[in-house]
Amino acid sequence: MITENISTLVNYGIAAGLLDEADRIYTINRLLELFGLDDYDEPQNPVVITNAADFDLEGLLKQMLDYAAEKGILPDDSIVYRDLFDTKVMSLLLPRPSEVISKFQKLYEEQGAKAATDWYYTFSQNTDYIRRYRIARDRKWKADTEYGEMDITINLSKPEKDPKAIAAAKNAKQSGYPKCQLCMENEGYAGRVNHPARQNHRIIPVTIQGNQWGFQYSPYVYYNEHCIVFNSRHIPMKIEHDTYVKLFHFVEQFPHYFVGSNADLPIVGGSILSHDHFQGGNYEFAMAKAPVEKEFTVKGFEDITAGIVKWPMSVIRLSHKDYNRIIELADVILAKWREYTDEAAFIFAETDGEAHNTITPIARKRGENYELDLVLRNNITTEEHPLGVYHPHAELHHIKKENIGLIEVMGLAVLPSRLKSELEQLAEAILAKEDLRKNEVLEKHADWVEEFLPKYGHVTKDTVMEIIQKEVGIVFGKVLEHAGVYKRDEAGRAAFQRFIDGL
Repeated sequence: MITENISTLVNYGIAAGLLDEADRIYTINRLLELFGLDDYDEPQNPVVITNAADFDLEGLLKQMLDYAAEKGILPDDSIVYRDLFDTKVMSLLLPRPSEVISKFQKLYEEQGAKAATDWYYTFSQNTDYIRRYRIARDRKWKADTEYGEMDITINLSKPEKDPKAIAAAKNAKQSGYPKCQLCMENEGYAGRVNHPARQNHRIIPVTIQGNQWGFQYSPYVYYNEHCIVFNSRHIPMKIEHDTYVKLFHFVEQFPHYFVGSNADLPIVGGSILSHDHFQGGNYEFAMAKAPVEKEFTVKGFEDITAGIVKWPMSVIRLSHKDYNRIIELADVILAKWREYTDEAAFIFAETDGEAHNTITPIARKRGENYELDLVLRNNITTEEHPLGVYHPHAELHHIKKENIGLIEVMGLAVLPSRLKSELEQLAEAILAKEDLRKNEVLEKHADWVEEFLPKYGHVTKDTVMEIIQKEVGIVFGKVLEHAGVYKRDEAGRAAFQRFIDGL
């Protein structure tokens, strides 16, 4: 069976454009070596593959991994070791980085940026770096809110480690190589129990502000062509003048992509603040679709269209044909915000020497103009809100407790995997009219359900999940309202205007 699997995998590699027919024998021999085999007979009825995207790669790799486990090739038959090994299997189908870069650059020069990224995105899926079959398991839906149609996802594509792997990672020798999962040194890295394998990973070099950066896709794509752009050096993130320059240098080269940066402070920042990086992609979020509800003009920058966006968070949008002009005004806004205090609005630039104000910037091209959205952030904490005043408050933690980073800011909720099971159980409990407060798992949702359920009258098996999903979207809108430094009431609007007037 394993030789048939090898034949099928090589056929997949050729169908996916990872291999040429001339590579067949060489690749078969590499795979025989990996599986400790000396003999090979080509199957009489080899599997014919016409469309790589539709092929059951997960099923084929499962058979090969089962064989490896049975023969003791795997140290342990667990998800972590299986992921390490199947990445090694797939790596034998891949061209060298120089070939991938050459192909990308040729497409870029001859057919343009979109043709190049279209090819690279498909390539990253065909290599199993982006595991299509795991992404398909994510729960995704859209929810109508007063701010537009929000994207809601329950992320299930990141594999959960089993206890053995957790113990192995704890006992493993700590390595400083690669320094983090965003470093260039990940390309081709075999991985270990506490670091994912990246032998099937290829990075595209891009020049930003005269320096080398890397361009790749996220293996856990939360939206279409979810890419990561990262500094070739392992240096901390920082929001400053150069940040704006880098964002626009990327958009200039890839005008069909937006790109943004997480904030540079804990609580309001992303998960990896130690490595300078951005996230982008070919997707229009609800925030990008949101209109400007109040325009304003800044003295000395009358040529720039500026305004406050109708959004639950506090967003200033700047638009101009020349992005250098946008950057000049963005510098003014950032400098002003860094030192801005408005006690009446509970905004403090610093307390006890700790800085609180920063910005989440997002750049895009819209028609002939460049646009920059500046989301004002503040990470102050209090005894009442120890996780952050401008962070989802405790009453929303049953749905979302984690940091509100760049992706959430733009209108895509990345919710914890526990909610898949909890929402399914909740639907059953609502239909059975159970007392949620007597259920250890669902008790945390009781107040929420008691608040929204009366709106819907008779709830049926056909409507219950639709109702729950709609209400999750409403909660996410509130999550973003909590994260907004200026509330969308009369006092909040007046306080926002005080900041604008100060510009």
